[in-house]
Parts: sequence; C-alpha cells; structure tokens
Amino acid sequence: MRTIRIGNCSGFYGDRFSAMAEMIEGGQLDYLTGDYLAELTMLILGRDRQKDPSLGYAKTFLRQLAGCLTQARQRGLRIVTNAGGLNPAGLARAVRALAEEQGVEVAVAHVHGDDLLGAAAAHGWPDALTANAYLGAFGIAAALDAGADIVVTGRVTDASLTLGPAIAEFGWGRTDFDRLAAGVVAGHILECGTQATGGNFSGFAAVDITRPLGFPLVELSADGTAVVTKHPGTGGAVTVDTVTAQLVYEVAGPHYANPDVTARLDTVELEQAGPDRVRVTSVRGVAPPPTTKIALNSVGGWRNAVEFVLTGLDIEEKASWVRDQMTQALSPHPPARIEWDLARTDRADPATEAAASAVLRCHVKDPDPAVVGRAFTGAAVELALASYPGFHVTAPPGPGAAFGIYRAEYLPQDRVPHTVVHPDGTSADIAPPPVTAEVPEHVSRVACSSRTPEGFEFDVPLGRLVFARSGDKGGTANVGVWVPAGHPRRAEAYAWLRDWLTPDVVPQLLPESAGLGIDVFALPNLCAVNIVIDGLLGDGVASSTRFDPQAKAVGEWLRARVVNLPKELLP
Repeated sequence: MRTIRIGNCSGFYGDRFSAMAEMIEGGQLDYLTGDYLAELTMLILGRDRQKDPSLGYAKTFLRQLAGCLTQARQRGLRIVTNAGGLNPAGLARAVRALAEEQGVEVAVAHVHGDDLLGAAAAHGWPDALTANAYLGAFGIAAALDAGADIVVTGRVTDASLTLGPAIAEFGWGRTDFDRLAAGVVAGHILECGTQATGGNFSGFAAVDITRPLGFPLVELSADGTAVVTKHPGTGGAVTVDTVTAQLVYEVAGPHYANPDVTARLDTVELEQAGPDRVRVTSVRGVAPPPTTKIALNSVGGWRNAVEFVLTGLDIEEKASWVRDQMTQALSPHPPARIEWDLARTDRADPATEAAASAVLRCHVKDPDPAVVGRAFTGAAVELALASYPGFHVTAPPGPGAAFGIYRAEYLPQDRVPHTVVHPDGTSADIAPPPVTAEVPEHVSRVACSSRTPEGFEFDVPLGRLVFARSGDKGGTANVGVWVPAGHPRRAEAYAWLRDWLTPDVVPQLLPESAGLGIDVFALPNLCAVNIVIDGLLGDGVASSTRFDPQAKAVGEWLRARVVNLPKELLP
C-alpha cells in the first residue's frame, strides 16, 4: 500500500529556528509542513500589517527557507505552510524572489479567501483588526495536483497542512470521511511539533532530554493508517503516551470538527509498533459541519501591571495596605478595570529571602492609554518609602501596552471564499463540501455520587496515577487527563478516573473554575477524559491577566492536587 512521509518543522511562530534544516537533513521526507499560526499570532500579524501592508506573514519562515531551499529541491521535498498568515500572496512573492536570487527553480502556489476583514462590517464585526475563516485542505491539494513545490496558505486549519498532501497523493474524495478523518488526526498529532515527541509532557522523566527533541513525522498510508515517528538520533521519544498527549490537546469533545470532516476522536486506537513508532488506526469520521469558525481579533484597550514583593510575616496585612494605597492614589482617574492577585509563594521558616516572599500583582485596563501609563506607574513608584516594610517590585513599571480581544464567530461554508492561485498564476475556486451535518451534541457526563467508595486509603497527588496536557481555545481552557499506557491495571484505573472526575469534582480540584461552565468528556480508547472550562481565560490570551494566560500548566496544577486514590490502583 502506498505510504508517504510527512514531517513538521514548526508548531508556532517562534519555534526552533534550526528545525527546518534538521528535518530536511535528518532523513527522507515527501512533504514538510510548518504551522506558524495561533490566535495570538493573528493579532501580532495584524499589528504588523497595520504598520506595513506588505507584511502580515511569518517572516521567520522565509529566513529558514533561505538556508534550506536548495537542499529541499534537490531532495524533491514539497513544503506546505500556513506562514502566509494575513498575506499569503505576499509571502508567495517573497519565496519566488528568494528562489530567483538563489538560482533555484521552484513552483510556488498560495491559498487565500480566509481573510474576511474587508467584509467584517457587513458581517457585524466593525471593530475587527483581523477576521479569518478556517479553511480546509482541498485548496492545498489542488495546488499540489497542479505541480506546486511550495504551498503557502493563510488561516487553514492546522491539520489541513497534513491532510492536503494526503488528498493529493491518494485521491481521497469529499465523502471519504473515514480517510479524511484519519488525515485530520495525523495532522493534529503533527501540528504542534515536539509536543508529540516529549515536549510539554507529564512523563518527561522517561524521555531522552539530553539533546533537543526531534520533530515528529507520520508515515501515512492510503487506507488512513499512520505511524508516528521521528528521525533517528534525535532527542525525545514517540510513545503511546506522547501521542496521546497531543491527541487530547485543545480538542474539546470527542467530535473534532474541521471544514472537510468531523473526526471521531473516540474511535482512535494507538499501538506501540516499535521504538519511537506508534501506529494510529481505526479512525472514523462523519460529514463536516455546515459552518466554519471565524477567528476575530480586535483591540480591547490598554493595560499595565506591577508586581509588589511582600516578604516575611504579615503577608495578608501588607497586601491589604498597598491595595488601599493604590486604590486611593488612582481614585482621581480610576482605570476601568483593576485586578489583584496574591500568589502565596512564601514558606514558613524560610531559609532564603525568595522562600520568604509572596508576589502581589496589580493589573489595570482602560480605553485611555494615559490612565494606565504614568498615572498608574507613578502611583506605584511613589509608595517606595511610604508603604509596607521591605517594599520593592519585581521590575520598574513601564508604559502601558495595547491588548487584544479574541472571539469566535461562525459562517456557512458556502459564504467563505476558498481560492488557490497556481504556480502559473491561474486561479481556481474550491467548492464547499457537498455534504454537511451538524456536529453531534457533546454530552458531558452527569456528576456521579460523591460517596467515597471503600478502599480509598491513600492521600497522594493525582499525578501519581495520571498524565495531563492542557491549553487554550480563546477564553476556554482544555485539560486532557489520561492513565498512562504502562499502568499495570490501566483499564481499572481508567474506569475509576472516568467515574470520579466529573464536572462537580473539577471545581474542588481547580477552585478558579468554580461558577464557570465545565464539561468532561470521555475518550475511552485513549483511557482519557477531556475537561473543558469555559471562561477561565477571559477574552483570550492577549487580554487575560491570569498568571498562566494560555492554561498551559493547568494540567500540571491538577496533577499536583492531593486526592484519595484506591491503593490497588497506585503504580
């Protein structure tokens, strides 16, 4: 059966610069993908475009390609990337110019239509700085079918970077839902780079961390089966658990909707197929939704912050005094929003000054930059000799900065343009999917009885039983929790986890989630549950004042909570 090898060299804008060269030099690949876009990245690129309309794309990709283009073409490697951001045509032109400068023949195509900013007002989004629809993979596939060596896109779904080559190579059609879903799952595993090979992984102690983690690749077959692996001689590992960690990352419920197919994550089966090789099989899919998500970023106002260090005894009283002082000093022109956060990092009988200290953070927001500028920083600095004993701050207060607000809207897929511009300059419109279906309603499990079963005898951190991976989708936090593959009684441990970790239990473990919308979904084939906490991150990472604005460490916080565990389930 025909198999293609698809690698990844970027999981975000700012990932390891050398990764493109490492992936090209490390072994044979048919395709190399690079994911540079995230919700925050679109805001950053939007500001770039405001300053210079010729920008709006991920400039790092072009610099990486400058050192790799010749070798990529010599190897017959084709590259697919969303680094085009808000200006895929501009990046395509820059790639052609680079190739001409280096004397390399390369066919470059680009995909656009996702940028809806010009129609934002008509859609009811007059304040949008960026407005981008998530496109599917068939535009990428059309570009590859027409002979493109490099395909540059704007805001396609991350998984489309992998699915597009599969469609082109294997001729998968619009209603081959199981195969399309398998391509989406393979793409989701690849899209965040080293997060599939040991990065951000609870079980890192069992991973080779003596050298840089290798970026992942998949060997994808025409029937949709895949093997996840990495180049030999690289750090990290590819195991059932490292792949599970990425599969449960930022996915919400078991029905993972993409513009081309809704993948059933509750059907995915993983098997260790050798050292650093994990086989992915049994993926099922159903028709895609009739709508696609529109990512909107707008300017929310201005913000600033100061961190007061409180040391030694009477921490609460010191915090109360400086809060009162700041409130009084700001009263002539109070910011629209003031938030205080006291992190009790201090310890009893501390052996170091750091261990004796807590941090009180004051965050302010306002539509007027002057209110969060000198008026705010001056109020903090002027307390230096007139406040609590030991007064100091972590850094001198600076000027205010603009912040963004993220939100998602939805439009019917047939109202979103999807166009590919081929290497010869001709254009073709990509039709919307011919068959769609509403995404099945996610049914969160009803809270079980809070009765403590017999046999619960040990108070230990939950992380002694489970691994976790967490992240963000706008203002929503996602926390995937699973029983590791090597657990000797994995099925029993998962049955306990599934029944115990309910929406009622989550706020007991994560008090910040109290009063928010909480769902918990089961993914039995992965021995996992996924927790979705709506509103934990406010209006998204660019606006959040939370200590961990992208919820990257919420899973590790959850694992640190001490709970009653059945003694027979402890590894």
